[in-house]
Amino acid sequence: MKQSKALGVAVVGAGRIGTLRARLAAKHPAVEFLAISDLDSQRARFLAGQAGADFHSGNNLEVIERPEVNAVFVSTPEGEHAAPVRRALELGKPVLVEKPIALTLKDADDILATLKATGGSLCIGYSRRFKECFLRAKEQMIHGRLGRVIGGLARVYNSRAQAFAILKRDAHATPVMDVLTYYVDLMCWFMEGNPPVEVVARGQSGLFKSKGYNAHDVTWALVTFADGAVINLGVSYALPEKYPTLGQSDRVELLGAEGTMIIDDDHMDHLLFSDKGIPHAYVPDHQVNMAFLGSNTAGDWAVGDFWGPLANETRAWLDHLVTGNPTVHTTPGQARINLETTLAIERSAHTGQPVRLPLET
Repeated sequence: MKQSKALGVAVVGAGRIGTLRARLAAKHPAVEFLAISDLDSQRARFLAGQAGADFHSGNNLEVIERPEVNAVFVSTPEGEHAAPVRRALELGKPVLVEKPIALTLKDADDILATLKATGGSLCIGYSRRFKECFLRAKEQMIHGRLGRVIGGLARVYNSRAQAFAILKRDAHATPVMDVLTYYVDLMCWFMEGNPPVEVVARGQSGLFKSKGYNAHDVTWALVTFADGAVINLGVSYALPEKYPTLGQSDRVELLGAEGTMIIDDDHMDHLLFSDKGIPHAYVPDHQVNMAFLGSNTAGDWAVGDFWGPLANETRAWLDHLVTGNPTVHTTPGQARINLETTLAIERSAHTGQPVRLPLET
């Protein structure tokens, strides 16, 4: 264990996730300096006030380059990750960037090249890893209680209200790229050392296409791994806008030669109905009357604090920086495999053809 140290943290991007990162960082006992940036300087100023930040700016590089800063969260839209990540690495500052690492393999490889050249530290924010049910599942995999995994399933549902909010932010952040990537990461993590080698996918278009987005309403993929294991991955973010989930309703199954593990994460065990309406954490001004409590992907505010996967992930990364203890955050190499696999799913769904991995770049 390394000696504890004080942290100066920059949060780049003051959107929904950046807001949570900043407010959580502000409460961490090791954080002595907090800086916020966003290309919308008014948004940066507002979040700085909320979080009690010491500095804010409409220039992302300005906060990264502050001498007080020795750790950087990059919470910009997915297509804008590369520049702030690379600049922080060049300055020797560890980075946690939101998933996916990038939207193109070129941007991902540019980040990895900078990481290699600088010998820096980079983690990718796949917060599903920090949900207790999936941490428990990984523990069983570490102990080999399923034996060799021969197959499995992961599927995730949400309403079109959230899908349109995501696509409006970045039209390239399709349900596959923005959401199914979490479950690609989980399956690759559970089956660590056994990479995907082929993808066959199919998608159905209509709802999103009618609004001008090149995204499938439903996508299903069969992913074959190096040892022959076959995993079925599926996503639909096109359920009716008043569907009760407030984030991700999902189910994960692993079939092994010596055991089976089923993780029901649909959240139908905690229902709330209210005539007053229940606000949706991701979609402003959107309410439902019935909600699956606990389905908010990042977590929930309760009794004055934020709890859940993103909070666990944020605190774990800051603790890791302070103590040097190991962390289960997604590594850059794992994140590239996740990106490559989701790109292959998109390609196969659009062409109707199998796609072999690794992809040609």
